[in-house]
Amino acid sequence: MNKARQAPNFDIVRTSHVEFLVTDLERSRKFYVDTLGFIETSSTKDRIYLRGVEDRFHHSLILTMGTIPAVAHIAYRVRNDTDLDLICDLFEKEMNLPVKWLEDGEDEEGLGPALRAQDPFGFPLEFFKSMDESEWLLQHFDRHRAARIMRIDHVNVLVPGVDPVSDWYTERLGFLCSEYTETNETNPKIWATWLRRKPTVHDIAIMTGVGPRLHHAGFSVAEKDNILDCADILASKGYVENIERGPGRHGISNAFFLYIRDPDGHRIELYTGDYLSSDPDWEPLKWKLDDQKRQTFWGAPAPEKWFNEASTLLSVFTGNTVPTSRPLHDPRKKKTDVTLAH
Repeated sequence: MNKARQAPNFDIVRTSHVEFLVTDLERSRKFYVDTLGFIETSSTKDRIYLRGVEDRFHHSLILTMGTIPAVAHIAYRVRNDTDLDLICDLFEKEMNLPVKWLEDGEDEEGLGPALRAQDPFGFPLEFFKSMDESEWLLQHFDRHRAARIMRIDHVNVLVPGVDPVSDWYTERLGFLCSEYTETNETNPKIWATWLRRKPTVHDIAIMTGVGPRLHHAGFSVAEKDNILDCADILASKGYVENIERGPGRHGISNAFFLYIRDPDGHRIELYTGDYLSSDPDWEPLKWKLDDQKRQTFWGAPAPEKWFNEASTLLSVFTGNTVPTSRPLHDPRKKKTDVTLAH
């Protein structure tokens, strides 16, 4: 992991935002804004732009009205405008994959010029440099509500085979590995990797499962008490069944967590307490798949649906759902459900 290799000639800064398709926009507003405490930057008749109190830019989550629950794109911010041209060359010239250019605000309010593409594994990606700034609310404590969402932290995805996806993100996009899980076999295989661009644990986690699908989007909160408060609020407002897993602490990442499902089944993780990973000689931490402390430091296993259920992806170019496949080798030996739970 993190073997010496030539870095790409562009710079991806961090995970920026995710677009969820939802089937009832007002129901989603009640969940994300009224219950979880996201800040609503702006909205139209078919879209809501949300952010956390630490976000300095227009949005870190988009809710778009759709006929089915799905993920329209995962976005990454780059350092310079020229990085977009270099990423375009990677997709078009080196990978022979199509791209789609967007002008300022063409399909997404507040966004500057952007490049959309489908990575070789089916994930709909967006790259951009500029986004309209929004009021920084970190010290406007009167605006902090419910979970006190700070900002987006990461995404987690499911794929049938982790190695080629992890290699592509590290070798072609310049991500670094902070932690990984391997199977317990005589010849162990990689079951999951946690990859980063910003100096924390991860911007994207890649896990074995039916895919390609989005497992969850993770949002940072300031402290673990915010997570406990949010669990109380969810229960008090009738969202008990939306609490899927936790509160608890991960072994991987060390973070305190709570996994919840929105009314359409999309999974959100509330997340706090991970660590700094900026040292250039950082060696990835290795976990074994059967280590009870890996997924939950206190040893409590995740529910089976946490591994099996995830969000469908949409094609950048056709708008159709992206086909999925099962892992050729599943060391967990569990039946896999390919549907998105509602």
